Amino acid sequence: MRKHNKVTIKHIILTTLCFAMASIGMYGMLALSSNTTQPGSDQATQQNADAISDQSNNDASTPTDSTGFQMTAGDFRNKFNAAVGKYRLNGLAITRLTMNESSTDQATSTFEYAFNDELRMIGIVNADEQIQEIKLYGTGNVNEPTRGVLLTAIATLILTTHSEYTYNDAQDVIQDIGLLERDVNQSEFDETTVRDGFQYRFQVQNDGTSVFEITTVE
Repeated sequence: MRKHNKVTIKHIILTTLCFAMASIGMYGMLALSSNTTQPGSDQATQQNADAISDQSNNDASTPTDSTGFQMTAGDFRNKFNAAVGKYRLNGLAITRLTMNESSTDQATSTFEYAFNDELRMIGIVNADEQIQEIKLYGTGNVNEPTRGVLLTAIATLILTTHSEYTYNDAQDVIQDIGLLERDVNQSEFDETTVRDGFQYRFQVQNDGTSVFEITTVE
């Protein structure tokens, strides 16, 4: 019975993701249309995102020799907020990242940010303060249609790692992972795709937690 419940929960999650992606795609197209017809409003939104980016974490600047993601935590925050402003993704702007230095209990430095009670992000940073990995965790009641926020955050992370990508490109990456496929393994979802030096992975854990992970590939 417990196994059947897990399968049912996975089915609910994947079904919700498919419907949410359709809504996100429409939202992205509407955002692009709005950007064309309302330049004044778009400029104000972009300025707000830039202002948030400049208010905190100014100590993290880009070194001249960048590797991996080619960005520090501060760079990441700025690029993420730029994507939020460009596509008017209200509620996703990062205010201040929580930085955790390496210690005897933690080999690498990390940064984290909680968008809300059900969506949080963790990044791993190397000794040169360069980002090596980013993970996004989505939790909460899988019976409620809240996973659209998770997928919007995933798309924003993809746009952050590839500044030249459009919202449609981000959707293509999500589709490559297999989230839009109808014929998927509903008892265990764990799929990846590689694009331009990055590996994108999405998995649903046994407890119902959705995890989206971005790592570099050599």
